[in-house]
Amino acid sequence: MKRREKRRPESENQWVNAMCELLKGGVAAGLVSILTLLLCAVMVSAGVLRERWMEGAVLASCVAGALVGGMVAVRRIGVRTLLVGLAVGGILFLLLLTAGFLAFDTASIEHGGVGVLCACLCGGGLAGLLGRGAPKKKHRR
Repeated sequence: MKRREKRRPESENQWVNAMCELLKGGVAAGLVSILTLLLCAVMVSAGVLRERWMEGAVLASCVAGALVGGMVAVRRIGVRTLLVGLAVGGILFLLLLTAGFLAFDTASIEHGGVGVLCACLCGGGLAGLLGRGAPKKKHRR
């Protein structure tokens, strides 16, 4: 007797693939944000960047990370680019919130979390808008 294997519907496979690509974009965004923050810390240590500018540097690194991660996900998924970019920004925020919770045993939205959330969503939204291709021209025959 042959056993029939259950096949997943095509739409379910697409959903799983899209979620995996979103997570890959979120990880790429996290890596870019961490590397940018590391570069800013080195610049503060070298005296090139003043310490009082670090709050802006944190927000800029969130925007840069969400932009790069969002572009990675948008290029791979290709549809609903704005939603994909915003989702990657949300994933980056959750990753940063989790890292802050693990490092400091507390995570508070009141201590700059709203700015980081807005920066992550703005970077992801920008990636979604920039990743959208030019509208296709209609050919008349």
